[in-house]
Amino acid sequence: MTGIHATAIVDPAAQLDSSVSVGPYTVIGPHVKVGAGTTIGAHCVIEGHTTIGRDNRIFQFNSLGAIPQDKKYAGEPCELVIGERNTIREFCTFNIGSPGDAGVTRVGDDNWIMAYVHLAHDCQVGNHTIFANNTQLAGHVHVGDWVILGGFTVVHQFVRLGAHSMTAMCSLLFADLPPFVMCQGQPAQARSMNFEGLRRRGFSADRISAVKAMHKALYRDDLTLEQACARIAGLGDKTPEAAPDVRMMLSFLEQVSPQRGIVR
Repeated sequence: MTGIHATAIVDPAAQLDSSVSVGPYTVIGPHVKVGAGTTIGAHCVIEGHTTIGRDNRIFQFNSLGAIPQDKKYAGEPCELVIGERNTIREFCTFNIGSPGDAGVTRVGDDNWIMAYVHLAHDCQVGNHTIFANNTQLAGHVHVGDWVILGGFTVVHQFVRLGAHSMTAMCSLLFADLPPFVMCQGQPAQARSMNFEGLRRRGFSADRISAVKAMHKALYRDDLTLEQACARIAGLGDKTPEAAPDVRMMLSFLEQVSPQRGIVR
């Protein structure tokens, strides 16, 4: 493979498409699979049972597929799976999953992941997300599509972030962040909804109006979570175009742990 630098060490058992390029001094282990068009920079270590899809851009000094930072891990063949067209900037660390969960850490497609991001074991990241520099995710965190995490955001283990949500710089999340919600603080508190992001993604005025109504029910009218869900459920009938958004919000809220709750 002419795209592999002479100083790179690629295990003969690794499965790399012939179009993959590998930079100087990178080390790739025997259980790694890399799809067509992916570029891997210098001084990376890609190990474990790691599968990387097509057309990813992996910059220098990344560690992908290392064992989880979990004392219970005992060498099980857990995985890291990365989708297509992701950009992974310098000094990121993505660990494989653990036997205490699905055993897979997963990154979807078209994500923009900046420098020094950590994805711990069993994290599940959707599509079209943006993780700014130094975002840190503990184990078992689930991140929905189109989520934007500000620089130095820290997320506690088992927390979920709903689609289209957003955090400000230096946010600290101990609770679930519902879809569309923008938060800030340590611990994070809800500030508004991600209206500008929704406009950029083509949401109509009616859909944005429904999101505003959901925000009002959750955060403005002093309702319990159960009461807020009951009000939100009626929005789909009033605004049929927003029915999928309402269903997504209700599905997220139905899975909230009573012990963890939502960002308030």
